[in-house]
Amino acid sequence: MEWLILVAAIALGIPAVAWLAQDHLIFFPQPATSTAHLPAHAAPFTVTADDGTRLHGWIASGSALPAPAVIYFGGNAEEVSFTLADPRWPREWSIVALNYRGYGASEGAPGERALTADALSIYDAVAARDGIDRNRIVPFGRSLGTALAAHVAAERPIAGVVLVSPFDSLAAIGNHHYPWLPVSLLLRHRFDARADAARSRAPLHAIVADSDTIIPVERSRALYDAWAGPKSWQVVPGSDHNTLGATADFWTGITRFLAQL
Repeated sequence: MEWLILVAAIALGIPAVAWLAQDHLIFFPQPATSTAHLPAHAAPFTVTADDGTRLHGWIASGSALPAPAVIYFGGNAEEVSFTLADPRWPREWSIVALNYRGYGASEGAPGERALTADALSIYDAVAARDGIDRNRIVPFGRSLGTALAAHVAAERPIAGVVLVSPFDSLAAIGNHHYPWLPVSLLLRHRFDARADAARSRAPLHAIVADSDTIIPVERSRALYDAWAGPKSWQVVPGSDHNTLGATADFWTGITRFLAQL
């Protein structure tokens, strides 16, 4: 009888722990420790969300006037200033990057519903800004941020979208990594990007690593196949989930796609 009780306790206890700990398993808020690496043309940019939460980040203004704009949505363990500071962004484009709730200096705590609403608020703030070409706004998502960029693409007029290491749903990713857990029943933050992909008509450029062990290529491909608009697929050889953005091929693909819009 004791072993039956033990098995039952384990069977119930592990899902319960997963349910309670999932925020910490999905989101890894990072502090903003310094801004010394930001380029001289980057300026603070703050957006107030619908619920009053203040989101903090930066805009690196483009050389064109009005400038097309990239809105960057980062990964789940990323403080976005380092990506914004990369010198390989096309200089004529304005690059906007705000940290998620609880990341950097942004207020609040992250969650699917809040981050999804925040993505639209950020888009609206960028589109209303003087000096921005409203006809050439491109949401750019990496990893977790691809779900947010896909949502913006489904809800707002955009010129195109770049998705790096995209996925169709967080439930599908969870099922891949934890096949012994009832992920679909436990998951609160579902990030169902596939539903948004089916409503998106803007051009998509998807970039994936050839050796991604965090987001399997079949999950990226499922999102890509669901995309309703024109699309292009780029595989970066010799890269994994965390080294993808350091390659020349990665930036060549981005520059070429943006130049076509």
